[in-house]
Amino acid sequence: MQEIVNIINGYIWSPYLIYLCLGTGVFFSILTRFVQIRHFREMFRLLLSGKSSEKGISSFQALAVSLSGRVGTGNIAGVAAAIGFGGPGAVFWMWVVAFLGAATAYIESTNAQIYKEEEDGQYRGGPAYYIEKALGQKWYAWIFALATILACGVLLPVVQSNGIGDAMVNVFGGGGTVNSFMGDLPLTKVYSAVFIVLLLGFIIFGGVKRIANFTQVVVPFMALAYIIIACSIIALHIDQLPGIFMLIITDAFTPMAGFGAAIGWGVKRGVYSNEAGQGTGPHAAAAAEVDHPAQQGLVQAFSVYIDTLFVCSATAFMILITNSYNVMPEGSTSFIVKNLASDVVISGPAFTQIAVDSVLTGFGKPFIAIALFFFAFTTVLAYYFIAENNVSYINKTIKMPILRFILKLVLMSAVFYGTVAKPSAAWGLGDIGVGLMAWLNIIGIIAIFFMAKPAIKALKDYERQQKAGVKTYTFDPKSLEITNADFWEKRLEERNKK
Repeated sequence: MQEIVNIINGYIWSPYLIYLCLGTGVFFSILTRFVQIRHFREMFRLLLSGKSSEKGISSFQALAVSLSGRVGTGNIAGVAAAIGFGGPGAVFWMWVVAFLGAATAYIESTNAQIYKEEEDGQYRGGPAYYIEKALGQKWYAWIFALATILACGVLLPVVQSNGIGDAMVNVFGGGGTVNSFMGDLPLTKVYSAVFIVLLLGFIIFGGVKRIANFTQVVVPFMALAYIIIACSIIALHIDQLPGIFMLIITDAFTPMAGFGAAIGWGVKRGVYSNEAGQGTGPHAAAAAEVDHPAQQGLVQAFSVYIDTLFVCSATAFMILITNSYNVMPEGSTSFIVKNLASDVVISGPAFTQIAVDSVLTGFGKPFIAIALFFFAFTTVLAYYFIAENNVSYINKTIKMPILRFILKLVLMSAVFYGTVAKPSAAWGLGDIGVGLMAWLNIIGIIAIFFMAKPAIKALKDYERQQKAGVKTYTFDPKSLEITNADFWEKRLEERNKK
């Protein structure tokens, strides 16, 4: 099984995808004239503005839902894996992916807003919707929708719940074992899996609003607590921080684990963490209630900064500043750097737990376990939200409401499996999901640009209104020669009647 997963990942995460992710970010940064820099202040203003409605969630709630998808196991265990397999230089390439990915996030999230639809009293949208409407290629939209359901409903949740299970074992031990078809499983993981599945079922059967309400409280609170702990640890070693910066930067270009390992793991874990270009963030963006599509695009661009430049960097600094890491290139059997015991799992949350525990003795392991639980759990909720959006897209054609119920059961089963599975199997399946969506989404948004340039036109329109000092922004797709933006055409007609 593991060998098959590794072979598939070898094809999906070839150097071509890594360079495509970076190239797409450069491409859209230039086209938007580096929107991620020019509109930084506007991003922050929009973050706190806007209200929800009966049909849509607020900009902040949409940010919370998308952040719940971005801030997860990748920020704690993923950063550790990037350092462990690619060396400290991998962190630099995560930063590069975040900076360039902010422009990609603007493009895909604005497209999601432009082509969103109102279904069953809720706003829905995402790559499948904008691929069909902007490209007119329904077959490709269906491929993306099915791939997203597979990735977010089965493959990606496995990674998140696996991080929780491993963190709990690091805190409480195995607690004995129970025999199953998967072999002997630690009871701690089994109990954790049952609890997670029951809580997950309670929330996802309550609908999108319950997910948004839960994540808007939990995500900011846990992210803030995590950042405070990280900053405290960094402050206690502040004299070492300049050296850590130099280590990251120099190792990015003269990497101890090899250039391919550093850039490969940096880009892979960067894309996994901040999701820019992956096609998951646009689903939450489409659900937001805004006056202009560009507004939500800017908010989602800012979320990439929060995820990688804040949370991922905090994790990396904690690990590196306390020397709580080993480096062993993937496929190798010898350590390049060995600060910890040989049996510490590189692909799990152990590096981060050890880093915190080295300063706050007895506190690190349980704190990271709690943080990882909330980060990973809210990410699973975001994955359900994304998968359900794509089930709704498919349901427009085949009319099978029971598919949503089936999705819930499949997701809960995947979460149970992920909690008790081995980290190597879980991360392998997750990487397949991320890579598959990234290939399909990036190809789609590049094609959309060449055909219609909708997000670029929306940005210029927003900047024009911003310069004119309007109090209430409006969006007229017809005047911008954007077709099939039915939702916005209808909204403009209703406003004109008033």
